[in-house]
Amino acid sequence: MLILTRHDVESLLTMPDAIEAVEAGFRQLAAGAVEMPQRLATTIAPHNGIHLSMPAFVAGDPAAGDPGTLTIKMVTVYNDNRAKYDLPTIHAVLLLHDARTGQPLALMDAEHLTAMRTGAVSGVATRHMARPDASVVTIFGAGAQAGPQLLAMAAVRPIRQVHVVALGDVSAFCARMVKQLGAPVDAAADVRAAVEAADLICTATNSPTPLFDGAWLRPGTHINAIGAYTKTMRELDSEAVRRSRVIVDRRQAAQVEAGDIVIPTQEGVIGPDHVVGELAEVVSGVVPGRIAVDEITLFKSVGLALQDAVTAALVYRRALDRGIGQEVTL
Repeated sequence: MLILTRHDVESLLTMPDAIEAVEAGFRQLAAGAVEMPQRLATTIAPHNGIHLSMPAFVAGDPAAGDPGTLTIKMVTVYNDNRAKYDLPTIHAVLLLHDARTGQPLALMDAEHLTAMRTGAVSGVATRHMARPDASVVTIFGAGAQAGPQLLAMAAVRPIRQVHVVALGDVSAFCARMVKQLGAPVDAAADVRAAVEAADLICTATNSPTPLFDGAWLRPGTHINAIGAYTKTMRELDSEAVRRSRVIVDRRQAAQVEAGDIVIPTQEGVIGPDHVVGELAEVVSGVVPGRIAVDEITLFKSVGLALQDAVTAALVYRRALDRGIGQEVTL
């Protein structure tokens, strides 16, 4: 079995390639070639944590010698880690199996992979839903997910300005992203002004309550909401969701895990038909991502095991090609 460290994964995975892999994976989902049970969440209440198990099988092309991809990712989200232990909030590993035999092929660090595939799905959504001239980004959050989100949006749109809304000192994050994006990145002094200025908004926090007033959104804005992952958490208020054309990564997951959708529905602000489609339907051309220039569009993601599978398969293939990783015998 091949062991791939975080450094290995970082050296093998670029954002443009991750975006292409994830988009191809969603086309597979639209074609019915993905087996993906709802992820299992185990609450670790005494330690303010949650453990998630995320299996997926993506069918391949046997005629071309591709047996498909079989993975399971195990991820923990412990919200007290930073304050109590100076540890990351998220820890994750992914196990890749041979889809023909079930044999374990690789175990890889999945923290960077998770951040990259989550950024990549926002890149796919932005490509299909944002205005072509969208160039000003306001991002909420400056944690592990924030950088990949910005890289993904910059891969598909001509980003010329980024405003960061986050707790604490974000100067180091801003400086790092200036180097990676080649565009100005600043800490937003006024949240309302940052929202009103944005063509693209990304919410990448663990906030359980809305981050801004939905009335502030200007026509034509696109939102990628990726932080909230339970039915009681939400980064967007009901007004923001009501005003938006909503696409989700998967309806079943959104109905169970997306507080941004569940809570406005429970309030009666939106109905079940307010979600107009899934991202797989958008990338396959069944549902348009945007139908008017002045429309507010919203992509709500809770994260799918499909994204992990296709990204991990790409990492594994490159590791074999480049002789990267450590072989172990169990």
